[in-house]
Amino acid sequence: MPTSIPPHHPAKLNELEATAICGNDISSSCLYVSALAISYAGQYAWLALLVVGAVLFLFRKIYGEVVGALPLNGGAYNVLLNTTSKRNAALAACLTILSYMATAVLSANEAMHYLHTLWEGLPILWATVGLLGLFLLLTILGMSESAIVAVIIFITHLASLTLLVGVAIWYLATHGFHNLALNFQVPVKGGSILNALFFGFSAAMLGISGFESSANFVEEQARGVFQKTLRNMWVVVTVFNPLIAFLAVAVLPLVEVGQHTETLLSYLGTVTGGPWLGMVISVNAVAVLSGAVLTSFVGVSGLMKRMTLDRILPQFFLKENKRGSNYLILVMFFALCCSVLFITQGQLGPLAGVYTISFLSVMAFFALGNFLLKRKRPNLPRPVYAGILTVSLALLGVLVALFGNVRIHPEYLIVFLEYFLPAMGVVAIMLNRIAILNLALSAAESLAQHLPKAARLARLKVRRQLKELAQQEFVFFTKGDNVANLNKVMAYVVENEFTNRLRIVTLLKEGERYPEELLNDIRVLDRAYEQIEVELVTMEGHFGPELINELSEKWNIPKNFMFIGSPGDRFPYQVSELGGVRLII
Repeated sequence: MPTSIPPHHPAKLNELEATAICGNDISSSCLYVSALAISYAGQYAWLALLVVGAVLFLFRKIYGEVVGALPLNGGAYNVLLNTTSKRNAALAACLTILSYMATAVLSANEAMHYLHTLWEGLPILWATVGLLGLFLLLTILGMSESAIVAVIIFITHLASLTLLVGVAIWYLATHGFHNLALNFQVPVKGGSILNALFFGFSAAMLGISGFESSANFVEEQARGVFQKTLRNMWVVVTVFNPLIAFLAVAVLPLVEVGQHTETLLSYLGTVTGGPWLGMVISVNAVAVLSGAVLTSFVGVSGLMKRMTLDRILPQFFLKENKRGSNYLILVMFFALCCSVLFITQGQLGPLAGVYTISFLSVMAFFALGNFLLKRKRPNLPRPVYAGILTVSLALLGVLVALFGNVRIHPEYLIVFLEYFLPAMGVVAIMLNRIAILNLALSAAESLAQHLPKAARLARLKVRRQLKELAQQEFVFFTKGDNVANLNKVMAYVVENEFTNRLRIVTLLKEGERYPEELLNDIRVLDRAYEQIEVELVTMEGHFGPELINELSEKWNIPKNFMFIGSPGDRFPYQVSELGGVRLII
């Protein structure tokens, strides 16, 4: 499941800390994905989960290349923002928000199902609302993830899963494989092994949700850690998911698996080890799944704040309380979570369907972003390179899984669209504000004869809004007279932003003069882009976080409205310390 940017640490996160933060998300799917896969693939669920592991192996290189070249927080949104238009990036962002929403609801609901095994009188639906409300309150009060807590939960979770696997293997060693043989005599779901694997694979792709987590906080990781987190997450899900599914099929009749879909692991623990093991698994499940709920609240707050700063969402979302929390974002997210919970009545199938569609769409965009990065940013250094065949196969796997999920339950697509389309509608309005305001201005002028006072007031307000949008400023840092880079910046601003003001800043050493060719290039581009006012600023200084902060405060310009070009080989590592500075090269 998607994760958030962890709180700032003076020291970078080491391998264990970074793996724990993203590993808690992806390994929490072990608590329900085996049951989901068995419900569609039956006795061949373990094989479908192995195929999922193979697809995930391909994505290791895809993520390694993209994030290695652009080591910036933001995941698919950041990749598309740096390789294509803001509109495409906003599409990926809306899908990510839906993924966060389904993560929170699915995790909270599953946690309450496991808690229900310990307290049978628990009203699951309202308990889920209560858990979501609890984390709404905690995040509004400023609580976020801790690397130490994440490590403790992660190690405990892996120990619990290992204990369950060990006890189940001992159970089979002492009781034999008679039940496994009976299950393989049951008619194959879907009528054939191929159909069983297809639908099982499609549903089981939910088991890798969370693999994108590490890309969302790469800036907080020590150098070289990111690749290790990808490897560690792949190992966890490729080992535990197929193994648990196989053990469940070997120990339990398929009918019983279907009767305990929401709490399969605790039931498996009770059968193989006794009530004590079932209780251990249930307590562990509540802790891990609750952590995933917190992750969703913190993560969606960070993403929507970034989108608001990029002027994709309304500016009132930036309002903060005394603890620095964007409470309006959190309250709206809580309301959306409750609505999807009541629409689906907390059923695992519809929740997983909505989540899988949004999550797989984000993965597909990441693969497309890899193709765009190869074409548009071929000169950026990258520690890993994913071949065209690797990216194509991974993208094909994701698209097959998307098709399979829609084929299994077309009604889940309707629930998905009920949330996705309004979200994109809000984004479309924000990205087309100039056209909408000009239309409103024309409408106001047409009413001037009939309602002169109202028309005059409307024109005044609309023109004020248009003026405010046009006066927003952007800053671009350049090392020299690369006219191609300057042209890309001008084109980006025209295509994606509302402003007509751009400052081009070049930093000089003591006694150095700026190249005369740079001024000539700016004059040519200024004539080519008449709608943009260009100002050249030269100053002595060293490019770095201190200068960015100083100019941001001096000119009252958010850091995410500052670009950098002609970066040199070490650009990615410089920018990772700046936070919010975009890449335009």
